[in-house]
Amino acid sequence: MTPTEGSVFTNVRIVPLMGVGAGFNPELSGRENVFLYGGILGVSPSEIHAKYNEIVAFAEIDKFMETPLKRYSKGMRARLGMAVALNLAPDVLVVDEVLAVGDFQFRQKCMETMNKMCDMGMTLLFVSHSPARVKSLCSRAILLRDGMLVDDGDAHMVLERYLSEDGLGVGNP
Repeated sequence: MTPTEGSVFTNVRIVPLMGVGAGFNPELSGRENVFLYGGILGVSPSEIHAKYNEIVAFAEIDKFMETPLKRYSKGMRARLGMAVALNLAPDVLVVDEVLAVGDFQFRQKCMETMNKMCDMGMTLLFVSHSPARVKSLCSRAILLRDGMLVDDGDAHMVLERYLSEDGLGVGNP
């Protein structure tokens, strides 16, 4: 993604998971999309190959890996995207509301995996309107309104402000 202004320089692996199927080609199989998405993320084919079985096991859709993605449900696409993102050892994981899709058990597995990865030093940039998910994953939060920074600090304090002001219609989240 190109910023609307400014620039960003990094020397770490940033893995964005910004929506169901982002980075996927619906005409390709699940297996082919694992390699495509990994390649887009800058991961070598040999590294993807080494992690492929872990990715498939995490996604729990192994019997559909040769099926074209256009035949996958949103939940299956979310499973595959999360499996790739969480198994390619990102330094920074950017997650948008993708966890709103899929079954409860899989969402819980993803949350637990992200917690473990954060404990091991991964940075998580988690974009959400779900106070419960933010509380469970984040120690720090920022509150944005109309693209402007309103608050930045302890997640519980920022969430209190969000719920008290935006929950009453004071601002637009």
